[in-house]
Amino acid sequence: MITVSIDPVIFSIGHFMVRWYGVIVAIAIGLGLWVAAWEARRKGLSEDAFSAGVVWVIIAGLAGARLFHVIDHWPHEYAADPVRALYFWEGGLAIWGAVLGGFAALTVFAWCRGLRLGFLADIAAPGLVLGQGIGRVACIITGDAMGKPTTGPFGFAYTNPGAMVPQLGVYYTPMPVYEIVVNPGIFAVLWRLRKRDWPDGLLFLVYLSLYSVERFLLGFTSSYQIIAFGLTQSQLIALVLLAAAIPLIVVLAHRRIRTASENKAYG
Repeated sequence: MITVSIDPVIFSIGHFMVRWYGVIVAIAIGLGLWVAAWEARRKGLSEDAFSAGVVWVIIAGLAGARLFHVIDHWPHEYAADPVRALYFWEGGLAIWGAVLGGFAALTVFAWCRGLRLGFLADIAAPGLVLGQGIGRVACIITGDAMGKPTTGPFGFAYTNPGAMVPQLGVYYTPMPVYEIVVNPGIFAVLWRLRKRDWPDGLLFLVYLSLYSVERFLLGFTSSYQIIAFGLTQSQLIALVLLAAAIPLIVVLAHRRIRTASENKAYG
């Protein structure tokens, strides 16, 4: 069992505060973009297109992440003081909101530029899951996204009044730690598969499937409110996305096999 007493605020000047949450999320985004830029160069995407797409995705991703978090925590956190919903720098970003918001922006960007959506999504996938893993370090420091209270053997308790946990001094299941472990594993799988001659979008669908399974299983330790069928918002989204991704993987894989067979027959 671990007690965390770190102040979420690194330093402040008047009303201006620099928080661990913002710094670590910025680092996570930066490293994710570095990996994506590496992939973009390898796959031949122009620097102009990459830079423009990044702006779209980051803005929409952050907006979606905050929106989903606020919706999930509205009754007990924001209903009494709605203006706090805008204070994203204090912490509170929902990963699925970032994924769906960013993907929506990428879809519009691909359409506007005449680029293949699957091609762009495959470029983004490895850096995305790596950034998700690194970003969870921010949750550990601030106490965000902790799971249910636990009596052991592994839990985090917080003593700093600025922590985001419901109650100080109570040990909670450290959900972010599990993501910090699992997400780099998903990244390693994607990094190994990325050079295969696959149809556009298949790598992203592999990411979406693996991450959906992770989020669904971790959701059983979550303290977030139950939405329906005994499941949280995150679990329901994971099931919907998994149900969409698996058939698409089958279709694309079958198409790849059929194309290879035809090429071999006419070769």
